Amino acid sequence: MAGGRQPNLLFIYTDEQRYDTLACYGNRQIPMPNLNRFAESATVFERAYVSQPVCTPSRGTLLTGLYPHTHTAVVNNIPVPEDVPCLPEMLSDQYVCAHHGKWHLGNEIYAQHGFPEWVGTEDTYHRFYSNDHDEYADRSSYHHWLKSNGVEPWQQAEKADEVVRDRFFRNQIHQLPEEYCRPTYLAETACHFLRGHMDTPFVLYVNFLEPHMPFHSCRDGQVRPEDVILPGNAIKPPGADVPLRVRLKAEEYRQNGFQSQSRLADETDWRDLIARYWGMCSLVDTAVGRILDTLQRTGLDQDTIVVFTSDHGDMMSSHNLLGKSVMYEEATRVPLLIRTPGQDRSRRVSTPVSHVDVVPTLLDLMDQPLPDHLEGATLTPALDGEEDRCQRDVFIEWHNDNSPEDLKLPDYAEEFGPPDRCAESLTADARTIVTPDGWKLNVMTSGEHELYDLNTDPLEQTNRIGDSEQSERIRDMVTRLRDWQQRTGDRLELPDPLDSTHVSG
Repeated sequence: MAGGRQPNLLFIYTDEQRYDTLACYGNRQIPMPNLNRFAESATVFERAYVSQPVCTPSRGTLLTGLYPHTHTAVVNNIPVPEDVPCLPEMLSDQYVCAHHGKWHLGNEIYAQHGFPEWVGTEDTYHRFYSNDHDEYADRSSYHHWLKSNGVEPWQQAEKADEVVRDRFFRNQIHQLPEEYCRPTYLAETACHFLRGHMDTPFVLYVNFLEPHMPFHSCRDGQVRPEDVILPGNAIKPPGADVPLRVRLKAEEYRQNGFQSQSRLADETDWRDLIARYWGMCSLVDTAVGRILDTLQRTGLDQDTIVVFTSDHGDMMSSHNLLGKSVMYEEATRVPLLIRTPGQDRSRRVSTPVSHVDVVPTLLDLMDQPLPDHLEGATLTPALDGEEDRCQRDVFIEWHNDNSPEDLKLPDYAEEFGPPDRCAESLTADARTIVTPDGWKLNVMTSGEHELYDLNTDPLEQTNRIGDSEQSERIRDMVTRLRDWQQRTGDRLELPDPLDSTHVSG
């Protein structure tokens, strides 16, 4: 560290960016020059998993170092409680802390949880503000910046009986030219922050909503659909040996598409969608490049820990699915790159790691004490080349946010199973264990379980749960899963896959 000062932290994260969107994860088709260059001097965690494949719970883990069932924000739009500390609240007072971009952990546009400097970009979480904030009065920082540049919000109906004026919604924002898009704005605010804090230890979190849906941006057309390389498990409807909820979701996308994508029925539809998604990834890369260039020009790169990751992935045609909310690799694995001050070459870590390990790792790197309540473990040995000291099981949660009583089954559900079984599957909770030796077990409260050998079946196309030769392995993995539940206070009652294995259909 220059002059013996405390290390800074620049934490850049995106929303819904699957791991294989960077060259270091095998994809050289997307124009990502800045992050690809960054990876050449960073530690690349090849198998980094989220704690839950959906926004709010995953973000809660990234900020608190706790699993969703512990920090309690287990579904979207639930705030992390005030008495659950986020990373800035665990640091010494010498740090200046700022959060720029999407938050999605409650009271979206208001400074909180140890971040006195706050730059909000989302106007559309107002219904989830706490009672001490006026959802009709205040707007995000990005809102005011757009208006200062002459951009006015559309007038549109948010509900059938409610017209909301003076609020920017995503379908408008995603059609703005690049000079006014969200990544451009966040690059500007982040660079301004860096130039203004060259002499004070700082923590800066920058979160881009892109490449989150709706999958449109000013970079539509940058990538040609015919240049898209489809994954090996693309557009292959899930078989009868996977949970009903997976098959129902796949059929929904096949018949009805999603939001701005009217249909996702064939290869042409998926290529067009993926090309736009890749364009959004490239748009973020340009903004990240501006931030990293400013960090270097100011000399702050020699004193700053830099992290790049995402809150979850996206299926993007794998298993004929879109979005997240399933336990497949494409939804649960994300890029995770960490560069420490002075690091000038790439390292690779192949053992699976979890987002719950990020907070203790950063506190360790910043020479801060690790609070006893943290549920992850530091990854600094892996950063120093001692990967074997970080080999441990990874655990992933799924907390359903529907109830059978409120669930309306689609007309085609009867083709897949009885209504009660469909409802049970769609409203099931799940827990997953991924082992260092490459096996993955999904246990669902509906009794629909999955076992995959990621070594020989990385695309998760063969469910081994009914393989009698794997009984001992399943028993061992269930034991480890339940031991983790006991250690972390997870009270979900899981059925025993060896006693109640249910194969749908």
